[in-house]
Amino acid sequence: EHGFASLLGRADGSLDAIWLDGREMKADGNDHGNMTLRYARQTPDGSLIDEVILDPRVCECCQTSAAVTEEGPIVAYRDRSDAEVRDIQVVRIHDGKWTEPQRVCADEWQIQGCPVNGPSLAAKGRRVAVAWFTAANGKSRVNLAFSNDAGATFDEPVVVDNGNPIGRAAVLLLDDGSALVSWLGRGKGGGNLRMRRVRAGKAGEAITVAPMATARRSGFPRMVLRGNEVVFAWTDD
Repeated sequence: EHGFASLLGRADGSLDAIWLDGREMKADGNDHGNMTLRYARQTPDGSLIDEVILDPRVCECCQTSAAVTEEGPIVAYRDRSDAEVRDIQVVRIHDGKWTEPQRVCADEWQIQGCPVNGPSLAAKGRRVAVAWFTAANGKSRVNLAFSNDAGATFDEPVVVDNGNPIGRAAVLLLDDGSALVSWLGRGKGGGNLRMRRVRAGKAGEAITVAPMATARRSGFPRMVLRGNEVVFAWTDD
C-alpha cells in the first residue's frame, strides 16, 4: 500500500516526492507493521536518490502536503502514536538535513482508525500556514496555524470553521501574509464548500463557495491562485 504523494519540482528538473509507504506492513489483513512517511528525489534521467524515512509510524490514509520555504521543503502529515493519538506533524529541511517530526499543535485526538482527513500546507519565504481537521474531545473543527520561522515553531491555532465541519481543508498564503482556508461544512440543505480569510490570527467572514456532497467519494476540494483570482475545484456528486 503506497500513495498520498506530494510532489515538489526543482529548478534543475528533478522532483521531490513525499509519500505514505506501506512496505513495513504485512499483507495478511491483520494490521501488522507501520505505515511510514518517506522521501526520495527523482533526477531528470529518472533515477531515485536520497531516499529516507521521515517518520516510521504515521496515519495510514491521510494525505500529505508539502511546500517550499526559504530553507527548503516542509511536509505536513497526520502522525500515529503508540497510544493512537493522530495529530498533525511537520518535518522540514534545516541546514540541509531533514528534522525530527514536530507537532503543529497538541490536539491529542485519539482515534482507533484513520479519519482520511489530512492537512494542507502553504509557504512563502519564511511564512508557513497549516490547515487541518480534528475531532479531539468529541468536537469537530478546522484549525489554522501560522509560522514565521519556516516551520520551526507555530502560533496557537485559529478555529476557522463556523460549526459542524467535515474537514477536507485546503490553504493558500497571500502576499500580505494572510491565508485563505477552505473546508467542507454541513448546512441545513446539505454539504457546502466554504472559505474564509485569516489575517493576523483573526478570521474574517465565512463565505459559501458552492454546494458540495458530503460522501467520501466527493473527495477533497482544491483551490489555487491565478493572478489576483482564486480558482476552486471540487467533485459534483
